[in-house]
Amino acid sequence: MDRRERGLDTLGLARELGRRVAALDYDDLPAEAIRWARVGLLDTVGVTLAGAHEDAPRLAARALDGQQGPALVLGTRRQAGVLDAALINGTASHALDFDDCNNTLGGHPSAPVLSALLPLAQQLNRSGRDVVLAYVAGFEAECKLGLAVNFHHYTKGWHPTATLGTFGAAAACARLLGLDGEATATALALAASFASGLKANFGTMAKPLHVGHCARNGLYAARLAHLGYTANAAGVFEHKQGFLDVFNGPGTYDTQRALDAWARPLDIVEPGIAIKQYPCCGSTHPALDAMLALARRHRPRPENVARIDAWIHSRRLAHTDRPRPDSPLDAKFSLQYVLARALLDGRIGVADFEPDSYTQPAVRALLDRIHVAAYDTLEPAVFPAANHFGGQVRITLHDGTVLESRVDQPLGRTSAHPLPDELLRAKFVLCAERALRKDAVDAIADIIGRIETLPRMEALMALLAGAALD
Repeated sequence: MDRRERGLDTLGLARELGRRVAALDYDDLPAEAIRWARVGLLDTVGVTLAGAHEDAPRLAARALDGQQGPALVLGTRRQAGVLDAALINGTASHALDFDDCNNTLGGHPSAPVLSALLPLAQQLNRSGRDVVLAYVAGFEAECKLGLAVNFHHYTKGWHPTATLGTFGAAAACARLLGLDGEATATALALAASFASGLKANFGTMAKPLHVGHCARNGLYAARLAHLGYTANAAGVFEHKQGFLDVFNGPGTYDTQRALDAWARPLDIVEPGIAIKQYPCCGSTHPALDAMLALARRHRPRPENVARIDAWIHSRRLAHTDRPRPDSPLDAKFSLQYVLARALLDGRIGVADFEPDSYTQPAVRALLDRIHVAAYDTLEPAVFPAANHFGGQVRITLHDGTVLESRVDQPLGRTSAHPLPDELLRAKFVLCAERALRKDAVDAIADIIGRIETLPRMEALMALLAGAALD
């Protein structure tokens, strides 16, 4: 294929994306984009606070040099270097696997971008309006790249949150730094060499570290470009040994989709941000919604259950079919465990992934009765072929009674099916109270709810630091 057949114009993809990121202006943003930016910021700050004292960010911080700097480590009063804060906060943001998702990206869009942006905005003393613009720009860049390379990229084994999130973080930070199109393209070209993240490490501390690593790397790429560093902005994507052919492979991507869809609409608006209700892998959520509906409606007693069958899409089953999880992190990716827990308790919460929760005898007794399969391999099909967010659960009792429930997509998965505002606020309070004084949480949520009016981000960071329990 030549460049035209691949959807690349004469600028090269990095330069074209760089030009578009640099050209995006706050006045171009529709009101819905600003509203969803508030939602994403509230949710991401909340889950970062909730994960701040988990082992993954704590150990990641210990491995660094620990130098003082201008940027807050969320959930604490500690100040760190900007790059270190991005890494630590990014790891914390994903430590509980509670951060938002996006269907186009095939991963978690906000954590990589905001974990990079917030330390930089604090260092530069930028406004909330500046952060909103940069956040939307980074979100758009990573998601439209996802449109070009998915879902081959996803199913091949890359972790798009990290591989594509590196570009999102770089684009966002470049926009906050005010880089022109060429410098932004250089930042993206550097990000291409920094991109990494393998699904083989799911269920371990390496997965949240992916987010911290890509937030740091995206920020670093933008700062390097700002200083005049060089990279192959003309061809880093389309080169025969560039990102597209190396990470995906010839014939497995379509960059014209990304260019044609740019800001039509902005991805943060549609399909939008998927807010997670449960602190575990989003691929389990469709079946979880179905199981919780059955548990709450019928209240089946575990001892009366003969068999549980569950179906999700094969793309999601590939990394969630874990019949015997062997750690709390592994349990977050075990469809069998979360279904057992949902049946037992009628809910799923942060405490269900604390040490030893997954080893409880009542849970273990259910696991062997849970059978999972991919619905897209069934004949006749349970869901339309294009729907990979469905879930179905069937509970068969010893007396022959069959209880069944299905969902087309989990609540909150798209902007067309949003999580209600009161549940979003309740989630933030639940998360923030793990790291902040309770009397300060509402005021912080209120400020984030009007973030675009904030003259300086330092005001929010000072409130977060002053309220930290640590």
